[in-house]
Amino acid sequence: MNETTASVNEALPRVLQRIRDAERRYERPLNSVQLLAVSKQQPVSAIRAAYALGQRRFGENYVQEALDKLTRLADLDCEWHFIGPLQSNKSRQVAQHFAWLHTLDRLKLAQRLSDQRGDQPPLNVCLQVNISAESTKAGVAPEALPELAHAVHGLPNLRLRGLMALPAPAAQMQAQRKPFAALRALLLDLQQAGLPCDTLSMGMTADLEAAIAEGATIVRVGTAVFGARAPKG
Repeated sequence: MNETTASVNEALPRVLQRIRDAERRYERPLNSVQLLAVSKQQPVSAIRAAYALGQRRFGENYVQEALDKLTRLADLDCEWHFIGPLQSNKSRQVAQHFAWLHTLDRLKLAQRLSDQRGDQPPLNVCLQVNISAESTKAGVAPEALPELAHAVHGLPNLRLRGLMALPAPAAQMQAQRKPFAALRALLLDLQQAGLPCDTLSMGMTADLEAAIAEGATIVRVGTAVFGARAPKG
């Protein structure tokens, strides 16, 4: 067993236990929160180690890096989620090779993805909301969300699943919960408007408990599963 495998073997069960503990603490149904293991800038060996422990959902941020991993891991039945900013010139690769996109925030890109999906099952998409109104963050503004959501729902090769956010970091639990609660309220508004959304993609290593308390169905965790990422070279 190499060092990478040993590290994942210790870390992944701890993260899953954190998730299950938070489900119980906040009276969420058992196994209602899925772990998306964020594997960007991590070696293929680390993904294989997580897979061997039963992890199937992996999140990638960079298209070229992800496509290389998909090729090298083609023997595994992984569910690949794209969770990074997506440029229009890379949309075809995501449309054709991923099961999920978490960062959709504009209709023109949605239309491209739908056109490029081909005859595969619809691409699952979450709309990224700029929930903390940060000028440096991508995402649709909350007030523009309903119009975008209804338009995306009408596209034939996309399946609108829900919402995603990257709130501004906060140290205290109460402050962490506030933007997650706001995202949950926006999802409820969409559901009440008749959109069949079921997903809240929110929460990472430092704030997954706060996200679960406010209704997260997917938490995106990298560091706590795989350790610190190697610097980009």
